[in-house]
Amino acid sequence: MTTDLARAEAALERLMHLHPKLIDLGLDRGLGLLAKLGDPHLNLPPVIHVAGTNGKGSTLAFIRAMIEASGQTCHGYSSPHLVRFHERIRIAGTLINDRDLADLLEEVEAINGDEPMTFFEITTAAAMLAFQRHPADATLLETGLGGRADSTNVIPKPAVSIITPIARDHEHFLGDNLAAIAREKAGIMREGVACFSAAQHPEALSSLISHAEAIGAPLYIEGRDFSVSRQGDGAMITLPERKITLPQLGLRGDHQAENAGLAVAGLLHAFPQLDDQALINGAKQAEWPGRIQPLTHGHLVDQTHPETEIWLDGAHNAHGAEALAKTLKQLNDRPWVLVCGALNTRDPKDFLRPLQPVVDHVITLTIPDQEAALANHVIADAAADLGVEAQTATDLETAMNTAYRIAHQAGASIIIAGSLYLAGHVLRVNGTLPQ
Repeated sequence: MTTDLARAEAALERLMHLHPKLIDLGLDRGLGLLAKLGDPHLNLPPVIHVAGTNGKGSTLAFIRAMIEASGQTCHGYSSPHLVRFHERIRIAGTLINDRDLADLLEEVEAINGDEPMTFFEITTAAAMLAFQRHPADATLLETGLGGRADSTNVIPKPAVSIITPIARDHEHFLGDNLAAIAREKAGIMREGVACFSAAQHPEALSSLISHAEAIGAPLYIEGRDFSVSRQGDGAMITLPERKITLPQLGLRGDHQAENAGLAVAGLLHAFPQLDDQALINGAKQAEWPGRIQPLTHGHLVDQTHPETEIWLDGAHNAHGAEALAKTLKQLNDRPWVLVCGALNTRDPKDFLRPLQPVVDHVITLTIPDQEAALANHVIADAAADLGVEAQTATDLETAMNTAYRIAHQAGASIIIAGSLYLAGHVLRVNGTLPQ
């Protein structure tokens, strides 16, 4: 007997092969499929659309938690998933279940037929169809890649647009400089729709301002139109007509203050009726797996070394590594052992260099089941070139056993980072799936 999960997985596998390319940016194919589905994207609860390089998921996690703390519900669409595809589609606050996912994918597959469609295009259309069919108070959409030509960029008039920090990433698709990348991200702006931006590098900011002025989109920039400051374990957000203090953030790291502040600024524009207590409670309750996440139990947690802290983070580029290095210093003043896997889409030194001052030892592994995984010896050689002691491991369990041994001897803590795909592999092997 075929289970619902098996049906969903089989459909996902078939959908991977509708287009010869994994990524082929553009809106025409997706809009054509949405038209066949009855244009569900035109009948969604108010949409909050988020683009950027780093912090998109965390910003949306804060927004979702704040909406839910007010007693309301929201749909959510994000990518990539860490362990299961289900994580990408959240219906009124709950991850889509096996049966609904299987039924949805098979329905959309049948309507699409054999038309060339990228995996992201067809699954984005499926998510929008699901969102149209279920009531909620808001819809949260995260771009997959870029903004202008991203499959989520089909909403004619969102309630608000948000752009998180922009950094160099996916240059082969978005451009080889910050100005070009920012122009792609700016494509989610709409005439007459407010857009809230994090503080940006001047080169990126110039592109955002130029595009906003060209299309008539009100643009509110952190540091110019509103401010965010770290306050102990929380943050203070100062808006033109309102000041909110969040005593505690559920997500760790100074950079999360900026994400929480951006979330508050954008959310209050879309839902000005939200009171301070909902924002405070939501900020404290926010969770986002694989982002400075403590691993306190599970298959990989060695109970013979209870003094060894293990943390997991999805940082994978230079900007993310800089934020991670700063956070590690704040978590404790011990040495750090890094368990690292990465993709071959960037120079591993770009990620390792910001961590070099806080990491004493690196254990590298090749992320399994990833064609684009960087070989463990390449990462180890890059770490050694930076003066960090490094060694390879054949698999995750071997890497963790080595990390425990080194950490125990040095009184160190363990951080696992380098790729969201590695984070997903860790959560799967550890038996702690995102909920």
